[in-house]
Amino acid sequence: MAQDNADDLLVAGIHDAQTFTGDYLAPATEGIAYGINSGWFNDAKAPHRFAFEISIIGNTTFISDAKKKFEMNISDYENIRFPDNSPSRTVASALGHNDPDVTVIATYEDPIFGSQEVELTLPTGIGSENVNIIPSAFLQASFSPFKGTQVKARYFPKVNSGDVKVGLYGFGLQQEFTTFIPKVLPIAVSGLVAYTHLDAGYDFTDSNLVEGENQRIDTDVNTLLFQLIVGTRLKIINVYGGLGYISGKSTSDILGTYVVTNGILFSEAITDPFSVKQDISGLRGTLGANLKLGFFGLNADYNIGEFNSASVGINFSF
Repeated sequence: MAQDNADDLLVAGIHDAQTFTGDYLAPATEGIAYGINSGWFNDAKAPHRFAFEISIIGNTTFISDAKKKFEMNISDYENIRFPDNSPSRTVASALGHNDPDVTVIATYEDPIFGSQEVELTLPTGIGSENVNIIPSAFLQASFSPFKGTQVKARYFPKVNSGDVKVGLYGFGLQQEFTTFIPKVLPIAVSGLVAYTHLDAGYDFTDSNLVEGENQRIDTDVNTLLFQLIVGTRLKIINVYGGLGYISGKSTSDILGTYVVTNGILFSEAITDPFSVKQDISGLRGTLGANLKLGFFGLNADYNIGEFNSASVGINFSF
């Protein structure tokens, strides 16, 4: 949230600030949703009944050029226009970077002088630091209470680092369908349903961007993954692939008090200005391989979707 012009965005009005923030944040929350749904499975075949597995999973979600920008249509805004009066322009999302800077003209009502205009620079994103990936990691466990069934859970403890906090948890159920039929071919077919929740927050009260108190952004991401998995049924090395569908919602609440000023005379306090909600959905394909040596296993896979990602898992089975 490197928005040293957040003051001007609120001067343009809550509607315009909310509209811009929604489009600006959408690719980032979508990328997070795809990232936190990686690594839920490492095989299509189910382990023996009462088997227990612990996994450490690392994931990298890649940011494509298309997700680093969005089309800003002036018709969606009430008090903002481009200096050349163009109807739209491509600008940076939270994942991109404006180079050169992009400016807009914001109109606001001064209580004394009436309608006024101010020029502001739109915020850039993490692309300004040459960041092209969204990393994530999980601790995951699974247990097989019945033949062909795995109950799964994943967790990333809530970490507070400076002004940032983030935590994650999820639950899943994987069922191998081929356990119900005679094993004619060394092929396993499974289905997976998994829920993942991410809770993140950033306190920017001390950033001195806008006067006020308790200024922060709280984000919740809730997703469901429906996955069909097909893989080989061999002893040591197996390959697997799958087709999945991700569905979810994200909510980002801009909270706290903001004292919006322009010049000496105009001042207004705004509390909890707005929330940004987004629906997330899309198909995803997966291709991976698994190596198992006794109780130790290693897997790697690649996911193709709106955001491509690569995952590596270290697995311990008992």
